[in-house]
Amino acid sequence: QVQLVESGGGLVQAGGSLSVSCAASGIIFSIPAMGWYRHAPGKQRQLVARILPDGSTNYADSVKGRFTISRANAKNSVYLQMNSLKPEDTAVYYCNAGVITDTGEHNYWGQGTQVTVSS
Repeated sequence: QVQLVESGGGLVQAGGSLSVSCAASGIIFSIPAMGWYRHAPGKQRQLVARILPDGSTNYADSVKGRFTISRANAKNSVYLQMNSLKPEDTAVYYCNAGVITDTGEHNYWGQGTQVTVSS
């Protein structure tokens, strides 16, 4: 069984910065892709950013230039640095990973962490 444990997030004023982290644990052979999604009230869950083992990334247009995703492969961890935050960034942020284990590839989600940006 693989678990994704998130940390970080919180409350910040518009224009401020926050970071979130996620660490995967369990029987892990490799993690081809890790990413962050967010879910705001009344909206669909949205991909925020995604990163591959070689460091290649893609971002939602709404966060380009403000958010930076990174990963530490040796720690099975992924990070999201969020700068110039806007009230519309308020959401629950979820870590996601496609993990290759001894039983094949499985998709896992973190428990979610709240990010609130006040105006």
